[in-house]
Formats: sequence, structure tokens, C-alpha cells
Amino acid sequence: MRRLLLATLVALAALPAAAASNAPLDLQTIMANPDWIGHAVENPYWSADGHSLYYAVKRDGDSVRDLYRVNAAGGAGSRLDPAAMAQADGPPVYDRSRTHAAFILHGDVFLVDLASGRRVQVTRTPQAESSPQFSADGRTLQFRAGNDWYRYGLASGVTSPAAILKFADDPQAKQPDALERQQLALFGTLRELKADRDAQRAQQQALDAADPGRAPQPFWLGDKVKAVDTELSPDGRWMLVVTAPAQHDGGKAPDVIHYVTDSGYTEVQKARTYVGRNDPAPQSLLLLDLSAHKVWPLASDRLPGIKDDPLKAIRAQTVAALEKAGHGDEAKALKAPAVRPVTIASDGSGGGIAWSDDGSQAAVQLRAIDNKDRWIASVDFARHALVPQDHLHDNAWINWSFNDFGWLKDGRTLWYLSEASGWSRLYTKPLDGKAKALTDNSRFEVSAPALSPDGRWFYLLANKAAPYSYDVYRVPAAGGSLTRVTHYEGVDGFTLSPDGSRLAVLHSAPYLLDQLAVQDAAGGTPRELTDTMKRAYTAHHWIQPQFVEVPSSHGAGVVYAKYYGPANETDAPASRPAVIFVHGAGYLQDVSKQETYYIREQMFHNLLVQQGYVVLDMDYRGSAGYGRDWRDAIYRHMGHPELEDLLDGKAWLVRHHGVDPKRVGIYGGSYGGFMTEMALLRAPGQFAAGAALRPPSDWVTYNHEYTSNILNDPRLDPEAYKTSSPIEYAQNLQDPLLIEHGLIDDNVMTSDSIRLYQRFVELHKKNFWISLYPLERHDFKHADDWYDEYRRIDELFDTYVKPVR
Repeated sequence: MRRLLLATLVALAALPAAAASNAPLDLQTIMANPDWIGHAVENPYWSADGHSLYYAVKRDGDSVRDLYRVNAAGGAGSRLDPAAMAQADGPPVYDRSRTHAAFILHGDVFLVDLASGRRVQVTRTPQAESSPQFSADGRTLQFRAGNDWYRYGLASGVTSPAAILKFADDPQAKQPDALERQQLALFGTLRELKADRDAQRAQQQALDAADPGRAPQPFWLGDKVKAVDTELSPDGRWMLVVTAPAQHDGGKAPDVIHYVTDSGYTEVQKARTYVGRNDPAPQSLLLLDLSAHKVWPLASDRLPGIKDDPLKAIRAQTVAALEKAGHGDEAKALKAPAVRPVTIASDGSGGGIAWSDDGSQAAVQLRAIDNKDRWIASVDFARHALVPQDHLHDNAWINWSFNDFGWLKDGRTLWYLSEASGWSRLYTKPLDGKAKALTDNSRFEVSAPALSPDGRWFYLLANKAAPYSYDVYRVPAAGGSLTRVTHYEGVDGFTLSPDGSRLAVLHSAPYLLDQLAVQDAAGGTPRELTDTMKRAYTAHHWIQPQFVEVPSSHGAGVVYAKYYGPANETDAPASRPAVIFVHGAGYLQDVSKQETYYIREQMFHNLLVQQGYVVLDMDYRGSAGYGRDWRDAIYRHMGHPELEDLLDGKAWLVRHHGVDPKRVGIYGGSYGGFMTEMALLRAPGQFAAGAALRPPSDWVTYNHEYTSNILNDPRLDPEAYKTSSPIEYAQNLQDPLLIEHGLIDDNVMTSDSIRLYQRFVELHKKNFWISLYPLERHDFKHADDWYDEYRRIDELFDTYVKPVR
């Protein structure tokens, strides 16, 4: 911490002079603690009365987020001290009559009478409550603590459990065995005691049934399952319970070793499991009738396609190979299931449960564990069954994004996002009718749909103007034209005011962190509410990236990219060096007019241009923002289409910007590090040098949730992993490679880089190096490590890329 603080103070002391004179950049400045840049506005939400907005801003010097409040009509935002925070609102929800609001603040539930402003604290507990919602009749406030739901009566002020779930066998349901029956037959006293217990239980049940003031009887759901999620209907009658096997084995997890610790001893941490070591736990669904106190399973075996095997051809090929090699047991383990297992609970990449406002309808989203199918089904409460409403199949994998769904205000019409057309579109579907697209089939994506409080409009994000330009649009819920509401080109998020008349908009730009503005929901001139950037950063003349289209030589159309070059290229040398930056995550969009996740890297690109390079940052195939087929292009052969795009980018630089083809370097982190290794190992001689930061070098050691989507299960599809892993091409290394990795990375394990390093050693390779950082995880945090990391990259390029060869 002392070194971090010292580095930050040194950088801050130097910045004002540098900014004022626009002096040349230096590496120590741009890799310093980013507090000198300013901070993004985070997590804005409206006050319960709709007059103000709350938002969070990171505090200088630590990771604490302060809460601010600003008048939506304008004025400066004010930081709330602890006393003021105690009187703040949380993100509100409203009853159907809009007379009450509720929110969560410091983990407790609060209720507000909107007419009087009277505020009631409903809970004061050590556990965190969440998910407040009003009953359909407005008489109770419902909320949850973990998977337990509660009801608070607005008139009575009494809080009671909506249901009591017991994951054990009902002790009263146990039937006597032969010995117990004999005992009862022999001994009259035992019969009397049993009769008394039965009478006591019958009396208790009668009292519970007649007195709504008593706590409900528990639901005994057995000890073979555990709750993953629960959702209570707004009318209070039904509960849906998502379960998983109680004793599911998630597989063996590798260890992360901490070498630099507070204790002075090495410490061990368990990380996530490898892909294919064991499948995720399958999930099932229970329907609980809280009034009749009955339970029904909601089977998924009648969903369309649930009994198909989308991996049949690959399975047959792998099974045949295993049997031929004498591995019959492994071949048997790959037998296709009769009914494919699914997941239901929302995990950020699909799944979940949505109730209509009146609680009369429920929709469930299910996803096959093999990642090839997604279903949205309604619940038939009379037949206790799922009714399929939409089925999305993808031969590659169902996207992690674009899985939003819900109900229109009529409570009988579903809405949802789907990539069925190849692009994310918004659809509505009556339960007994056909789906209708609300957004057209042009080549753009829509996301984050929000229904207006009156139910007339959908507001959403779209990149309709250009793939790199994001704004808020709206479309009538009944169908009609999609109209543009904002004109920032870099909108990151929005939230509607409680009355639906205004939008709070988070917007950014390549050198502007998220800022907050308010605008009329129908469009118009926005009113800026925040400015959290710092003069030392904003006063510098940063290079604005040029958004360019690189033609694909492999039939992919164009590859969008950001180009960084000198202001006057005619004065530059005819033959110059270049660096290609490769963004991480794979499915991420870095070529946009929003702020970049890679703020330090973007400053480094400015420094490289200052040193005589030009820089290209590409959204290669597999990136987000360009539709389903662009994403699916890397299925079963990661690193191949992307490398074709990067080589097309290099050729474009040579052709249009006078770049020397022998002086092109490449670098990136995470997926960008993986692609750097693939570039050097699959296209030796194409790049003068490369720096791979925290790279996954062997996909069999990455996680299941990400990897199995793109490459299937490694036991089923080993060829996809062999084709896609840099370690399989290690023998081709001939260009200088620098590997940098955090030692406590629990996302991409450090062993990936160490194993590849050992492979190079055994192959007697030259000009490869590894730099390890004992206190860094996957996402580097410390300024000293950032500086050391990029000093080494800068020296690598200066030694092997910049000189004329």
C-alpha cells in the first residue's frame, strides 16, 4: 500500500504540469493509480418520489463507493454522509395504484406512503433482505431473505413467512414398519400414546386452517434436493421453487497458492473447477400451492427438442475413437441422456422466473446444460405443467446475453429477446397466439428492454446507427416504429423515472467515464447532472480513435476496428512500426463510442503513437455487437477465425498506413493473451514479437460456464480443445514472446502459463520470458504491477518491433 500511495502521489504531482503544457506522456504516469483520471458514475436510481437521483462514485485512495444525491431538475450532486445515508432511498418498487413504494436500504426493507412521505422501516435484521414487491391487491409487501419469502401487512404491520420450506422428509409421514406395527398391536399404552399424538396433530392442523394469524405449516420437500431459487407470486397463492440435487459433486477444484500474505506463511485457496470435470448440477422445478398446501413437480420432458441429441455426430465420432483405443468405460460414460438436463435459475446468462403483475401467470426460462437450446414456458396451474411458448436453438451455443423476458401489463402477453433471426430482436407473444417482432430485422442488436409504467412503450439500447454507436430507442408495445430517443452514440445504460416521463441516462465516450444526464422520455435536449472527471486527464490532447472498416479476405465482410495514429500522417515516415491490440473476453465489444474497459491500454496506445508506432484495435470474429453468426464463427475452433481477422488487420495497416510488415507487434490480456499466443504459434514470422497477459493457454483447464459453450465438453469433443489451445502449437514458437500472469489468478489459472513455459523449455525454444505478479489476480489492481507489466511490454516492442530489420 505504501508503494502504491507513493507511486500515486508522484504521478499526481507531475500531472498538472504535463496536462497544462500537453507534455509528452510517460509510462509511469499512465500506469499510476487511475484516481487521477476521475471516476465513473455508477448504479444510478430514482428516489421514491421521482424528484431526485442517487448514484455512487468511487472514493479516491480506496475502493469505497460514496452515495450521492442530485436534483433531477439540475444542480450539483451532494455526497451523503452516514447520517444522510440513513435517510436515503434505495431503488424503489411501487404498488399497482402508485400509492406506496418500497425499497431495500442497508439490507433492510422500507415502506413509503407517497402521498404523505411517511416512511416505515419494515425489518431490522442481521440477514440481508431483497426483492421487495407488492401483492396484486396492494395489501401486503412481499420480500425475501435468501430463499425464504415473507409478507408484511400494510394495515396490520405484521410480518409472517409466506411459506416454510423444509428440505427433509416429513417425520409424520413415516409409515410404521413391521416391528413397529407389532409393538402397537401388542401394547395398549403405545396405542394410547399414538392416538394422543394424532389428536394433537389434528387439532393443530384445524387451528392453523381456521386462523390466518398463525404461521403456515411447513412444506416437507425431502432431503434429496436443495433450493437454488424461489419466486413468490404477487397474489400470494403460488411459489415456484428451483431445486438441484443436494449432494451434487461439482468436481475437483485446483488450488491457488498465495505466497505473499499477511501471516507470512503460504496460504491455499480453492479455485473453480475445470471444464468437463463434472457437469453443472441439473435443476428441477416445483410448484407450491400455498393455499391448498400442495406440491407438484413441473416436468421439463415435454419441451420441444428436449429429447434430441444436438451433439449426436460428434458423440458418435468420439465414442468410436475411444472404443477403438480400448477405452470402453469412457465411451459408455458419453451415452446421450434420454432427457437433456436443464438449468432454470437466473445466473446472468439466461434462466429465471417472471410473474405477471396480478400473479395469475408465470413464465419460466430454461436452458439446456449442453448450451444448445433455450425455452420460455408458461405455467398451467390447473394441469400443473409447463406450456412451451418459445424455443430457441443454436447449433453452436445460446448467447449469454439477450435473455430478458417478462409480461405486458395485460398479464396475458409475454415479451422476450431472441437471436432467432441472427440478431437480438424484441418480440411479444400472446399465450395462445403467434410471436410478433417489435424491432425490425436490420443488422443491429437491441438489449436491456424496459417497459414504461403505463405499459405503452418499450425503451431499449440499440446500435442501429452503426455497430459502434449505442443509444436509447423506444417502440410502442403494441407495435410500430422504432424511434431514437438519445443522440450520445455512447449510452451505457438508462432507467425510467417512476412516472415514465424522463430517462436517467448513463453515457460515456472514449476518454469520458460514465456520466449521468436526464432527458425527456420522448426525446429532446438532455440535462447533464454530473462531471466526475479530473482536469489533469481531460486537459490532455488524447488521440481520438478513428473507426475504420477492415475488409475480410475470408468472406466475413468487414471487421470493425479503432485506429490510433499521428495527427498528420503525411509527416510520418513511409515505413513505420505498428502494434495490434487484442481485447479480452472474446465476446466483448471494444470498438465502440462508449468508454473503453481498457482505459490504461488506451493511454498506452497514445504513448506508442508518440514513440512512432500506429495501433489497431479490432473487434475480431467472436466479439459482441455484430450478431449471432459473428459470435458463432469461432465455435469448435477458437483462435482460428480471429487470427484470420488480425492478419487482415495487419495487411490493412501495411496497405493504408505505410506499416512495415516485418515490424508489427501484438499484445493483449486474457482472451487477448490467448490470441497473442495463437498468433505467434499458428502464424510464426507474421509478428515481430508478442506479449500475452494472463492468457488461457490450454482450454481444458478453464471453467465450464464459458468454455463448454464454445468448445463443448472436452470428454465429448477433445478435438475442439486440441484445435483451440496454444499449448498444442508450442513447437512453432520462433518469435519473441513475453508472458505475464498474476500468481493468485483464480480465473485463468497461472498454471496455464507455467505449463506452456515448461513446454517451451522442453522444446529448447529461445526468446521467451515469463513475469509473475504475486499479489495480482486476473484483473490487475496495483499500480506498481501495472507499471512493471507495461514497462516490459514497452521494452519488448522497443527491442524487437521498432528497429528496422
